[in-house]
Amino acid sequence: MLGPVILAASRSDRMRRLVSAAPVTKPVVDRFIPGETVDQIVPIIRELTDQGLELTMDVVGEDITTPAQAEAARDAYLELIDRLKPLELGTRAEMSVKLSMFGQALDGGHELALANVRPVVEAAAGIGTTVTLDAEDHTTLDSMFAIHEELRKDFPQTGCVIQAYLFRTEADARRLADSGSRVRLVKGAYKEPAEVAYQQRHEIDKAYVRILRTLMEGEGYPMIGSHDPRLISIAQELARTAGRKLDEYEFQMLYGIRGDEHLRLAAEGHRMRVYTAYGTDWYGYFMRRLAEKPANLRFFARSMVSKG
Repeated sequence: MLGPVILAASRSDRMRRLVSAAPVTKPVVDRFIPGETVDQIVPIIRELTDQGLELTMDVVGEDITTPAQAEAARDAYLELIDRLKPLELGTRAEMSVKLSMFGQALDGGHELALANVRPVVEAAAGIGTTVTLDAEDHTTLDSMFAIHEELRKDFPQTGCVIQAYLFRTEADARRLADSGSRVRLVKGAYKEPAEVAYQQRHEIDKAYVRILRTLMEGEGYPMIGSHDPRLISIAQELARTAGRKLDEYEFQMLYGIRGDEHLRLAAEGHRMRVYTAYGTDWYGYFMRRLAEKPANLRFFARSMVSKG
């Protein structure tokens, strides 16, 4: 199983230096992260939305060690929102945020993250869109869910992410579905111990379907975060069974993976949102994309051989 090895490498400073210095890295990274600045990403936003796709934008970066860095992350999102305003895309371009970027792991991190993310959520609402709080490792989730609940008091469209491989997620899904929340369901991309998470792919897939059924039958808005053709078909069937219209749920996939499928689903009338990351601190995000799917790792390996 290479996935856990790659996830461990995503936390290694030595591996970060080696991968970042490799001449072949940037062309491969560009497949998943199409820009480092707002100026570079705005044309990508225009291109994707012109194709009938929607977006959730992620300013990459996780290793926050000071309050000043957390404030800089907040300001990066505020800059993005300012640049989105004249495009008048509304909810066709939302934001995804990791609370670790907003200082969650620092002293007093829960309060600091809430204080930093609130103006981002408020600014997003001001241009007619919203924010989804990304899930990180299991130790951060109680704080994330508490911040999500607090933000929804004033901004009820604020979404959150749940991860199918965690044992706790079925209960979290029932609570969120009952409260009418926007919820993105993913399989999970962090290295979690067997005490808290399923380790086998077939167990994770079965949990994903159980949780998705709960979301489809609930009062909220399900967002299906998966590239798996079988799970996409199951999601469509669950939506039909639950009586959901095409605008009452959506699919979400990563930029750079299965682009033809993005367009196919959009052409069929589905809401298809592309998770699009940008920024200079790309290493952790990139390594998790390699760990999620063997094909991504093979793509990277072939590039290293052909360019080496």
